[in-house]
Amino acid sequence: MIRPPALRPGARVALVAPAGPLGDGAVDRAVGRVRAWGFEAVVGEHARKRHGYLAAPDRERAADFNAALRDDSVDAIWCLRGGYGVMRILDEIDWPALARRPRPVIGFSDNTALHLAIRRHGVVSFHGPHPATEELTPFSADGLLRALTVPDPVGILPFPGDGGWARTITGGVAEGPLVGGNLSLVASTLGTPYAIQAEGALLFLEEVGEAAYRIDRLLSQLRLAGVLGSAAGIVIGGITEVPDAGAEHVPAIDEVLADLLGDLGIPVACGFPFGHVDDNWTLPVGVRARLDAGAGTLELLEAAVAA
Repeated sequence: MIRPPALRPGARVALVAPAGPLGDGAVDRAVGRVRAWGFEAVVGEHARKRHGYLAAPDRERAADFNAALRDDSVDAIWCLRGGYGVMRILDEIDWPALARRPRPVIGFSDNTALHLAIRRHGVVSFHGPHPATEELTPFSADGLLRALTVPDPVGILPFPGDGGWARTITGGVAEGPLVGGNLSLVASTLGTPYAIQAEGALLFLEEVGEAAYRIDRLLSQLRLAGVLGSAAGIVIGGITEVPDAGAEHVPAIDEVLADLLGDLGIPVACGFPFGHVDDNWTLPVGVRARLDAGAGTLELLEAAVAA
């Protein structure tokens, strides 16, 4: 995997909206955060627009992303938010421009589609928080900045507070490159040129706002497609805002996970702090990591950025 250069003071960070629209003040909030970290913010031309449930028409969202990729003075690309829309522009992105001039691409949720595409071009990308979120906790910010600026392996990722988040489904230790993201997006790209490549990898998954049976269905789809069984281990992050949680006859999410993942014969653990949670790990996609499912730890074995 090609590691993009570490960000230094004064780095130019492009803020783009490849998915959903931004609310009032969101772009300005993102610009303020970037500047507070000592970087220069470069706002995409169409980032403040709205086109239904999209930030702008497809060609304009793709144009902003490509403008950042083709500008050699841009040192990183940070997706302002998730939502929906990235899959619609994947075929329009100038991926050779990223391969020619690697730089960090940061985001999660719907931006999982970008990570799946970027990994096929051999460049490390960053599954991490968005800059326009109303509250970016110190835990999330510190983890992201370390991943982008320190060209050394992070080691065992810390937990917020007193820890005790992770729960073992199947014990054991596994190593492999980190791949994954939002469960719905990983499933939606199956059968496309951007489908996940999970063979021998640590597959990480998160989700928000899906009922228990839909989590079951999405995992069953990945299982039937051979994705789950090909992974070296599975790391589950936040499965949040489950609308039928606690309803009569509806199993808890941990039960659904154990049912679908517990017999794969590989290490599996859940409850890690990434995804749609307040304290959000930054996971460098493509970097080798070690999962100790029994101990509930995830260790990054390689640097995510180059010196």
